[in-house]
Amino acid sequence: MEKPAASTEPQGPRPVLGRDSVQVPDDQDFRSFRSECEAEAGWNLTYSKAGVSVWVQAVQMDRTLHKIKCRMECRDVAAETLYDVLHDIEYRKKWDSNVIETFDIARLTVNADVGYYSWRCPKPLKNRDVITLRSWLPMGTDYIIMNYSVKHPKYPPRKDLVRAVSIQTGYLIQSTGPKSCVITYLAQVDPKGSLPKWVVNKSSQFLAPKAMKKMYKACVKYPEWKQKHQPHFKPWLHPEQSPLPSLPLSELSVQHADSLENIDESAVAESREERLGGAGGEGSDDDTSLT
Repeated sequence: MEKPAASTEPQGPRPVLGRDSVQVPDDQDFRSFRSECEAEAGWNLTYSKAGVSVWVQAVQMDRTLHKIKCRMECRDVAAETLYDVLHDIEYRKKWDSNVIETFDIARLTVNADVGYYSWRCPKPLKNRDVITLRSWLPMGTDYIIMNYSVKHPKYPPRKDLVRAVSIQTGYLIQSTGPKSCVITYLAQVDPKGSLPKWVVNKSSQFLAPKAMKKMYKACVKYPEWKQKHQPHFKPWLHPEQSPLPSLPLSELSVQHADSLENIDESAVAESREERLGGAGGEGSDDDTSLT
């Protein structure tokens, strides 16, 4: 597989917040993302139980904008299986109960594409969507998948959804053995709204851990599922299999948060269904769809 050209810049990593043109991440960007996933300074541990930990970091220049980092130990899931699960869009529709709609739009390089994802938010908040440039890189027995928001002329914001902005979101998968790994999820997303405090608290204390556990269950069931659904079709490993049309970077532009409408939901109260632990955007733990 081709790798992005290594950066020749002697400076630190390209500032994600100051990105002014659409670029496919290079080796330096991947290294920077990995370093942030592994960093400890400045992070506040908010949850640690049963092999899942969650940290939150408030961004100083905008107190409504938070970074969240989740880490999970997977003692009987190989790193390459988890990597496949995160890439397999058809399987995601089966296990990700938050998803409303998701599809790949176009291919940029052998390890980068553009895609659409919309998801359910905790009731009664408005649901969100994003258009992102996603890139990925195997590094020995470890893997990184990361994305940031872009604008595509054919997919403008929709009236029924709030267009959120992924400043930088992604996964670091680190192999710890032939059938074990650790996954770190790092997200800095602008939800385009002044959210109530209960949403931030619920995300770190309940939603993020539950989503990680659901991902783990999906990984355990993936090998059996994949054997029945195009077992040899893995365009993320074999670029020649990709059915996506090619798209030049010039047709995309960076999605800046300040160009989107800001929705004030700070006064929205948590619904009774959410308080009682109902589905409310998280879905149940029923795994009958993973067949």
